[in-house]
Amino acid sequence: MHPVLFEYGPLQIRFYGLMYVIAIVVGTYLIKAEARRKALGIKDDDITGLVVWAVISGILGARIYYVIFNWDYYSLYPREIPAIWHGGLAIHGGLIGGVVSAWYYLKRRGISFWRMADCSAPAIILGQAFGRFGNFMNGDAHGTPTTMPWGMVFPPQSIAGSEYPGIPIHPTMLYEMAINLGIFAFLWFYLRKRTYRDGFVFAVYIVMYSTGRFFVEFFRADSLMLGPLRTAQVVSLALVVIVLAIVINKRLWEGDSL
Repeated sequence: MHPVLFEYGPLQIRFYGLMYVIAIVVGTYLIKAEARRKALGIKDDDITGLVVWAVISGILGARIYYVIFNWDYYSLYPREIPAIWHGGLAIHGGLIGGVVSAWYYLKRRGISFWRMADCSAPAIILGQAFGRFGNFMNGDAHGTPTTMPWGMVFPPQSIAGSEYPGIPIHPTMLYEMAINLGIFAFLWFYLRKRTYRDGFVFAVYIVMYSTGRFFVEFFRADSLMLGPLRTAQVVSLALVVIVLAIVINKRLWEGDSL
């Protein structure tokens, strides 16, 4: 558990950044493969452009979201605002930024947003799994102390280790990584091969991830708070309710496109 994979003089390759690179490369490949399988007629260059803009907007959205909910700290240390290598990217903010950017990008090119959302859902959740491994090596997105046999002691120089020195804690980043990999397997190996209305696969991704995140939050030590409530749990519950209402109203599970 060390944030730096390789260091040579001033050059550093960090696990956190490397996981993002791997997620982008693998995710782009999966999206292109799925778009070809569905014969959407979308150019590879358009998909590459979509990924680039969605990633940039997603990172900005994730950081802005995190900074807003930690403004008491960042107002005192404004130089830390751009330091994403220290951790501090909120997935819900990333989804907002990425989705808005993707919608605008696809609309300008006359490409169906919901079809591309379905193609992208497995790649997104797989990318989140890679990201959680980066959190694990970075020692952030960590849990509370535990007496369970799988509790882990993080190095004292990490965020988790400095908060709980020498104390076993829940490796919540690994919990979420396992959940995300399970969701990816379900979407990629089962759900995507069947026919549903446009948007159903993406809706299932949102509901499954939000449900998993809701339960993982009970063990998190660094949750963003909305008053006395955990922000991620509030947002996750709201997303589940809203998305399920849309699925039922639009009957998205039926086997034809809108």
